[in-house]
Amino acid sequence: MQSLKEQINLQRLPHHIAIIMDGNGRWAQEKGQDRLYGHFHGVESVRNIVEGCAELGVGYLTLYAFSTENWDRPEYEVSGLMELLVDTIRKETETLNKNNIKLHVIGDMNMLPAYAQKELNESLEITSRNTGLNLVMALSYSSRWELVQAVKHIAGDVKAGKIDPDTISQDTLQKYLTTSNFPDPELMIRTSGEYRISNFLLYQLAYAELYFTNVRWPDFRKENLYEAIIDFQSRERRFGKTGDQLQQEALSQ
Repeated sequence: MQSLKEQINLQRLPHHIAIIMDGNGRWAQEKGQDRLYGHFHGVESVRNIVEGCAELGVGYLTLYAFSTENWDRPEYEVSGLMELLVDTIRKETETLNKNNIKLHVIGDMNMLPAYAQKELNESLEITSRNTGLNLVMALSYSSRWELVQAVKHIAGDVKAGKIDPDTISQDTLQKYLTTSNFPDPELMIRTSGEYRISNFLLYQLAYAELYFTNVRWPDFRKENLYEAIIDFQSRERRFGKTGDQLQQEALSQ
């Protein structure tokens, strides 16, 4: 009997997978522990899924690690998350580099504590020449924040005479997004049984396949990732066309 990994068609992998890592706090509370206990154990899931994507040959993996709305959480939790972030980046950078993984960050990094910015910038520099999996961390990120920033920058360039308003297109907007150097996600996974996108890559997920699972993030492992990819590969991605059109296009290639 084939394993889940063996059932994956490596020729039809999603080039970019985005994940909303949900359920750390609830996982901890169900075990009678503090919410930070869940975040701590969620790091092992990050390590496992990054490894799984790298092994398969996925090009891009974006993880929603901390939203702009998360700043409103209790101060002890936010402080703990920042310390956990810095500690994890410090410990994992060597492993990322050894495995040819390139780290990226999207979001308002200016909101992060100075010590966190320093650690992230060092890791970004150390991994900048790697050519394998692109690991994108969404930190202090929200899609509405991103779109507002893009509109402001476009308006500024219009005012400065760098852009003719009549020439603004979807391509123009994409160039001003924080994800301008990445392809749009083809598969978005959300853990812990929630059915929301929660202000995550709203523009970029326009044609992504959405996959929801009840598994809490600290329990999410490669096998769960494989299940999501197999489900993705079972779907017909039409992009507004009919199934017959897609079949005719495939036959003509």
